[in-house]
Amino acid sequence: MVSADDRTYTRHMPQPDLAHLARDLTRIHDAVITGASPPEQPRALVARSWDRMLRLGLDPAGSNRRIFAAEADVESRRHRSKLRLIVEELKSVLLRMPDAGSFILVVADAEGVILWRDGATAARRQADSLGFVEGAHWSESRVGTNAIGTALAEEAAVQLFSAEHFETSQHPWYCSAVPIHDPIDGSLLGVVDISGPALTLHPAVQSLVTTAVHLAQARLSLIQQEQLSSLRNRMSTVLSGSHGPALVVDDDGWVAYQQGVRSRDRIEVPAPDRTILIPGAGLCLPEKITGGWLLRPADTVDDAQVSVTLRQTSQPAVLEINSGGDPLTVPLTPRRAQILAAITSAGPSGISAADLSRTLYGDAEHLVTVRAEVSRLRRSIGALLATQPYRWAEGVSARRV
Repeated sequence: MVSADDRTYTRHMPQPDLAHLARDLTRIHDAVITGASPPEQPRALVARSWDRMLRLGLDPAGSNRRIFAAEADVESRRHRSKLRLIVEELKSVLLRMPDAGSFILVVADAEGVILWRDGATAARRQADSLGFVEGAHWSESRVGTNAIGTALAEEAAVQLFSAEHFETSQHPWYCSAVPIHDPIDGSLLGVVDISGPALTLHPAVQSLVTTAVHLAQARLSLIQQEQLSSLRNRMSTVLSGSHGPALVVDDDGWVAYQQGVRSRDRIEVPAPDRTILIPGAGLCLPEKITGGWLLRPADTVDDAQVSVTLRQTSQPAVLEINSGGDPLTVPLTPRRAQILAAITSAGPSGISAADLSRTLYGDAEHLVTVRAEVSRLRRSIGALLATQPYRWAEGVSARRV
């Protein structure tokens, strides 16, 4: 059989050709769904997605229950999402296209929840009947093969035409979706999608969405640099009369300004109730400021060295942390005590995840478990522990008793 991957249906085609393709894809879809032999194999991406849907037991007839987030949850997701910073620019780029009168622009978060929708009135009315609305969950597991959910599952740009969608109710549509990532740390922010009536598909749609996403990511990078610069200028003035160590970071932990400390470009994301070890300043308690966090020691001392003592003879074992003031005592589970004992014994060179797995479990096959346990431990005691390899952070003196 000839794979439908060999078809280039995004090239310019008159509507009769699109209609013919839609009929061919419907025959392929119906055969695969019923277990018959299709006249052609679906594209590899589509075949993978349909296989996932069949294994999940989703109904191709479209009876799959739609899930809608509450209005308050949608507003909360919008507020937390960096996509709020560039959604208007996406609209200005994509909704001014010559064919914008026939499609809708949809922006979803990394879980497939639709946060923004705009575009042609007729297309929006049609989308309403599908539950393709703000607040709806459009992951594959909810509504079957669709460009948003499949782009998230495949971690790649996806264009689907007509019967390549799993649910038959979505067959009258085309959808072109591109994941959008945070240019600062690479994390997935969500998906940008254009959807419209199948027979209005334009060959340039996918490339235009991709270009818009690239422009949006560049804009996010510029916004972050502008915000860091503003925070740096403001806080350098505020702290100019202070001689103590201080570090100013944005809400994601990126360093805007440092005074008397040694820090990387980014620290762990601060929280108001968790101390963070800053070389040159010791243990610092984050103070929330507009646009970020100010970190400085509560009691400035000449020697910012932090000492920790692992007491395994106590019941339970404890970790004593001393940075010049009253020592902090952290109770430890037996497993956490084992981890800290191995890290302490390894000395400044540290211990790899594989070697720590061998120490704890007798083999190197528990890397995921080890990483998760160390991650939880770091949340408990702050950034006293460094990673890659696991070791006590710079400025920490550790001993076992």
